[in-house]
Amino acid sequence: MPPRVAFQGEPGAFSEEAVRCVFNGAELQPSATFEDVFEAVEGHAVDRAVVPIENAVFGSVRVNYDHLRTHAVTIVGELQLRIHHCLMAPAGATIDELEVVRSHQQALGQCRDWLRAHVPGATPEATPDTAGAARAVAEAGDPTTAAVASRRAAERYGLAVLAEGLQDNEQNFTRFLVLAPEDTGAAPMGEGETKTSVTFVLQDNVPGALFKSLAVFALRELDLAKIESRPLVGHPGRYRFYLDVHGDVADEAVARALDHLREITLDLQVLGSYPRGARYPEGVEQ
Repeated sequence: MPPRVAFQGEPGAFSEEAVRCVFNGAELQPSATFEDVFEAVEGHAVDRAVVPIENAVFGSVRVNYDHLRTHAVTIVGELQLRIHHCLMAPAGATIDELEVVRSHQQALGQCRDWLRAHVPGATPEATPDTAGAARAVAEAGDPTTAAVASRRAAERYGLAVLAEGLQDNEQNFTRFLVLAPEDTGAAPMGEGETKTSVTFVLQDNVPGALFKSLAVFALRELDLAKIESRPLVGHPGRYRFYLDVHGDVADEAVARALDHLREITLDLQVLGSYPRGARYPEGVEQ
């Protein structure tokens, strides 16, 4: 049986492209929201999911950090997908006539400078996903309204590509995570260097708490790949931290560092150990 894989968005979304990079012949399950995706994995309605977590131009997809903590899922892999944005509209439309440009907030942010320079009079409107914006533009047939999405979306919904390469930086990669249900013991995907993702809360009113939490890795010569903070709900001025550390949770140095971290923090969770993901298209340089 082919794996059932969920992603957020409609057919033609960049998340669908990310799924196709790592799963051959998967049964695709488009989902309206990220919450729906995480619930599908947690409830075993699908075998895997692929969700964006960070874009090299516009930053983190913060809501997915929250979902990683609140749903019973584990990270089993990742990939980096180079994102090429296209401006598309119904046949016969021209750039000079555009009054509205629709897309996901992340996509609009990745193309902010281009849009300001080339369609300064058009109002950007955020939508739930890029492919959904393309579908809505096609259905409306209004030549003054365009979408920012993938060329795949333009072809799927019969739109004319008015411009391409809208992203403000050619090194426009989005990092996606591959998720599995937490209780299945799913094997990691890929062959790269392993990293481990964790989240924790600092103890209250402890001087140097953040420094001490990071020092548990430095003392064992473990490299941190990323640190992210999110507000701790119900506790203004306090934060939950997310870390990516090089190494497997089964490695002695990583295991000892996490044991030490548990002693000096609150609510430590291991979100997964998984290989560093490949870049797609394969062979591109970041």
